[in-house]
Amino acid sequence: MTLYFASTTAPVNIATLKYWGKRDKDLNLPTNSSISVTLAQDDLRTLTSVCTGPELTDDKLVLNGKEESLASERTQNCLKDLRQLRKELENSDAKLPKFSEWKLTIVSENNFPTAAGLASSAAGFAALVVAIAKLYQLPQSLSEISKIARKGSGSACRSLFGGYVAWEMGNETDGSDSKAVEVAPMAHWPDMKAAILVVSASKKDTPSTSGMQLTVKTSDLFKERVRDVVPRRFEEMKKSIREKNWPLFAELTMKDSNSFHATCLDTFPPIFYMNDTSKKIIKLCHQINAFYNETVVAYTFDAGPNAVLYYLKENEHKLFAFIYRTFNKVSGWETKFSSDELAQFIKHFDTTVAKDLDFEIDDELCQGVSKVILTQVGPGPQPTDECLIDTATGLPK
Repeated sequence: MTLYFASTTAPVNIATLKYWGKRDKDLNLPTNSSISVTLAQDDLRTLTSVCTGPELTDDKLVLNGKEESLASERTQNCLKDLRQLRKELENSDAKLPKFSEWKLTIVSENNFPTAAGLASSAAGFAALVVAIAKLYQLPQSLSEISKIARKGSGSACRSLFGGYVAWEMGNETDGSDSKAVEVAPMAHWPDMKAAILVVSASKKDTPSTSGMQLTVKTSDLFKERVRDVVPRRFEEMKKSIREKNWPLFAELTMKDSNSFHATCLDTFPPIFYMNDTSKKIIKLCHQINAFYNETVVAYTFDAGPNAVLYYLKENEHKLFAFIYRTFNKVSGWETKFSSDELAQFIKHFDTTVAKDLDFEIDDELCQGVSKVILTQVGPGPQPTDECLIDTATGLPK
């Protein structure tokens, strides 16, 4: 059996300037531009392996060990575009194998819960598109390939780059200028870190796509957001990243999260992605910043209750004096810190913070969080020798 293989990993990205609302549902064209931070793949990544060959009889997708349908229009649009680009290559060089005419086996696995507000679809479609582009040896740039990933999941286009990424909404009706571009590479501002407080690993009540459609249709706040608020913040946030202006970046990030969730609340009937635990985390972040009289932490919430707390490496001890004191019974700390290091956070709280603290730590807040994921800014998709497909049979391992 003649088979050809490629594998890649792709990262999660968490938007600091949110994409919410579509002007074209079929092409996944957004109503506003957005900006995100790409996160390291140690804890949050999708691994996708693909293979093709003349003897494969069907397109097949296996996700996290379970065969899934490839019939969705989004997936089919991605495959169609990738095959078309490969066909153009084959037409220009008759010696190339006819990959564009052969079936594909796609096997993918996440190392984090899917559909829980942790951007699983972004990493998933990014990995799928990049792996097939690699298999097909496509010469297009990552920005060009990002247009295809966008058709699968809007935010997936941003996962084609590492570091700090903008998704330019574009103006063309065919989506030809709606693509991801790099604002700054990971190495430009490597000290950006993130603590993700997993508030709920269950599937969310209102899927993002249907939530967006309802918001666009019914929210008055949304109209002002896309017309005035986001275009201004888009330029301000890019500038804050390029100048490494942490206070401005943090303020814009928190305000935009609030603005996004306000439009969800303004949707009719309202959409509630955050829960009581989420709201308490927001309050705690503002209390921490007020205590230090400087911005040491910035929160953001996507379409789910999970909190993503951005901070700079230099402020880790200040932040974790509070965060570890509050969430020390939750798993995840031990993957990045030794017991001695964790003890130092408690010591710093007890000896430096507690004597000046003018508010009570909510000891029940810990009960609403199931896991802590400690991560940082990371690279884009990475090639890998790890393969999820048996190279002899073309079947999932």
